[in-house]
Amino acid sequence: MILDTIHNAERYEAMHPGFKAAFHWLRRQKAVPRLPAGRQEIDGNRLYASVITEGGRGQAQARFETHRRYIDIQYVVEGFDLMGWRHLDPTLTGKGFDAAKDLEFFQERPEWWIPVPAGHFVIFFPEDAHAPMAGDGPMYKLVAKVEV
Repeated sequence: MILDTIHNAERYEAMHPGFKAAFHWLRRQKAVPRLPAGRQEIDGNRLYASVITEGGRGQAQARFETHRRYIDIQYVVEGFDLMGWRHLDPTLTGKGFDAAKDLEFFQERPEWWIPVPAGHFVIFFPEDAHAPMAGDGPMYKLVAKVEV
């Protein structure tokens, strides 16, 4: 897991072949009108984004999840999010992996809660179990999905 400001995103572009394009797309969004909620195509299934315009669910309702096919770059453009984190390990009780959605939920809760204000992003790798959307206010958030 990595937490930083969008101004420092260039530091991470060499970590993965898809990160440069993902961060370029994310940084550009500050200069365009808000996108509608839902999927935004960037580079087919190799790189796309989800636009989130809803309010947070709070810690109790945040869904604790992992992905295997994609790395998440969750960028809070406006508002504030609280994201839970825990290293994925064999002791976590999964509820079954859905390959079509690249998603598995877990019964346990995060070990850490990380405040993520506007202008910041978090990178969650497949080994990072996470619970996004745990803030309690409105937000505008972009989640770049970078194929592993």
